[in-house]
Amino acid sequence: MLPAVALIAAEAKNPILPDPAELIYGTIAFLLVFGVIAKFAFPALNKMLAERTAKIQGEMEKAESTRGEADQVLTEYRANLAGARDEANRIIEEARKTADQLRRDIQAKAEQESQATVAHAQEEIRAERDRVFAELRTQVGDIAVELAGRVVGQSLDKSAHERLIDEYIDQVASSGNGS
Repeated sequence: MLPAVALIAAEAKNPILPDPAELIYGTIAFLLVFGVIAKFAFPALNKMLAERTAKIQGEMEKAESTRGEADQVLTEYRANLAGARDEANRIIEEARKTADQLRRDIQAKAEQESQATVAHAQEEIRAERDRVFAELRTQVGDIAVELAGRVVGQSLDKSAHERLIDEYIDQVASSGNGS
């Protein structure tokens, strides 16, 4: 029975293994297709991959240079901003100094005008006082002459009368200033 099973087994094909002729034809067809692909498709694929790699590398270099330029522009912007701030602070300080100087000038001018006004007022007061003194001197002289004429009973001459009045007024003025 064993030889019969071996015979049956030898005649029966293994369902898992392909036929040897198919295996040889399949291998030859695979090698042909692989050779055609290796000759035409792989170089084209490699060329396309190399171009893509170069393009990506170029874009990365361009992005890196753009980033460097952006960093440079940012640095310049920051420097310009700092310069603008310094300039603004300088202008503000200059305006402050100008305002302080203007304030001092206005105060000095106002003080000068005030002193001029006071001096003018004092001058007017002196002039008015001198005018009043002159009027008083005249009135006192007239009154003194009239009284002296009544007391003495005679009229004094005008020059003697004015001399007596001036002496009296100077005496009164000097005693009034001393007190």
